[in-house]
Amino acid sequence: MQHLVPWFNLKRVPGIGNLLFKRLIDRFATPAQVFAAAREDLLAVEGISPKTAAAIAGQRRLSPQIETELEDAAASGCRVLTYNDAAYPRLLLQIPDPPPCLYVRGSLDLNSAALAIVGSRNASSYGKAVARRLSADLAACGATVVSGMALGIDTCAHQGALQAGGPTVAVMGTGLNHIYPARNRRLHDAIAERGAVVSELPVNAGPDARHFPARNRIISGLTLGTLVVEATLKSGSLITARLAAEQNREVYAVPGSIDSFKSTGTHALIKQGAKLVENVQDILEELPAGNLQPAAADASSRQIAAPPPGELTALDSKILAELDRYPVHIDELVRKLDLEPGKLAAALLQLELKGVVHQDRGSLFSRKTR
Repeated sequence: MQHLVPWFNLKRVPGIGNLLFKRLIDRFATPAQVFAAAREDLLAVEGISPKTAAAIAGQRRLSPQIETELEDAAASGCRVLTYNDAAYPRLLLQIPDPPPCLYVRGSLDLNSAALAIVGSRNASSYGKAVARRLSADLAACGATVVSGMALGIDTCAHQGALQAGGPTVAVMGTGLNHIYPARNRRLHDAIAERGAVVSELPVNAGPDARHFPARNRIISGLTLGTLVVEATLKSGSLITARLAAEQNREVYAVPGSIDSFKSTGTHALIKQGAKLVENVQDILEELPAGNLQPAAADASSRQIAAPPPGELTALDSKILAELDRYPVHIDELVRKLDLEPGKLAAALLQLELKGVVHQDRGSLFSRKTR
């Protein structure tokens, strides 16, 4: 890993962030040549001040922490990609501030089209079902699904791609030795086996709130477009959508109920010009020809699960007639069906056991999809 030493060293120069790092490499090709450059040549790079040029000259002596970072990376079993590596994602290199060093566990093969799917951590059963379905549909069409491995929509997006037999990439807001959230450890291992887990942070970096918004530019930067499934107006997913637009990538959004605050963010995106998505074909038709091919059996036509024949009572059928993919509160069902709450709750439990109804937190119920 000795070839990485100049890259790590340049990263440590005070005042050199990802944007200036990219400009320096665009001008001088390698960190070694940056350190060898004359002061006047450094000052000719946009954003390099006399103070920063002096800091570059003063950083030519190696920090002992660099050796520790390299040893930690090697011990973790991950690769470190730089701009000059053939395996570094070309789409990511097109954004203004790509990470100079990208830590990778697994196989980061983005030769096929890659699409990001993001959304709320506290997602509804409707949002989770849509994320799994669209992710599986994209995987069936040959796409790599990229997300952030957070709870909620991110987790469902990764699961949908894996269940369809496709690759998926998780972009972490921590170092690769800190699986966050911890409950997604099994998902992390499955992603690394089928696709890749990546981060711009040193492998032992722990969770830090400021790192998660920064990683969103990588999620959008790796992909041709970003799909927001469910998000409020203050959701971090809207940051990813904004970054995608700034990177000249496609932005898609799934509509939800006008009564649900969980879809206020996605509705705002649609008002601003994001492509409204009801099925995978809505995504495919916005991409350049040849990037993806529709699956032989288009899963976008999936319907709400049919009830098991011969197993439903008249009451069951009456309840199911009031349910669809979007969750409904039990109080609303009591009002519509004019039933005693206890009797309705018992019937809903039986429908859950029969596999046709899903209960979400907050006494919300919806019909399951196939």
